[in-house]
Amino acid sequence: MELAFGKGAVVEMQPLFLSAAQKAAIEQLAHVSLDSSLYTFYVGKREGQILGYAAIETHTVRTKPETLLIVLDATGRLRHIEVLAFHEPPEYQPPPKWFARLLEVPLEEMRLGGGVDGVSGATLSAQAATDSVRKVLAIYRVAIAGGK
Repeated sequence: MELAFGKGAVVEMQPLFLSAAQKAAIEQLAHVSLDSSLYTFYVGKREGQILGYAAIETHTVRTKPETLLIVLDATGRLRHIEVLAFHEPPEYQPPPKWFARLLEVPLEEMRLGGGVDGVSGATLSAQAATDSVRKVLAIYRVAIAGGK
C-alpha cells in the first residue's frame, strides 16, 4: 500500500458489510451489479490523520482479468489509479495518461461517451476500468461517507 499512501503510512483494512439498501444504492449510483455485499477498503493514516482510501478491484476485461489499485483522498475524490495486473494482450490496455484523465471526472460523468473518452482498440478495457472506478467511488459515497 506504499504506492497508495506513501512510505511510513499506517494502513488499516476496513471491511464493509453492505446492507441490502446500501447495495441497491451503490448499484444505482454506479450503474453496475455488485457480486457481493462484502467489500474491503484500505485506510491510509499518518499521525492519526486519514490520508485516503484504497481499493483493489479485479474484473474480467474480455476473457482475462485486470487488477486496479484505485486510490481516493480523505474526502473521497479519485486521486490515483494503478494497473497492478493486466492479462489481456498489451495493446488492449489503456495508456497511463488515459487513466490520469479519469482523476478529473466526477462519478456522475464517469462513463464512456459521457465524461470519459474511449480508447481506440481498447474499448472493453476502458469500459471495465470505468465500471470499477464508478463502483469504488459509489461504495465510498454510500458506505463510508454516508451518502454524501
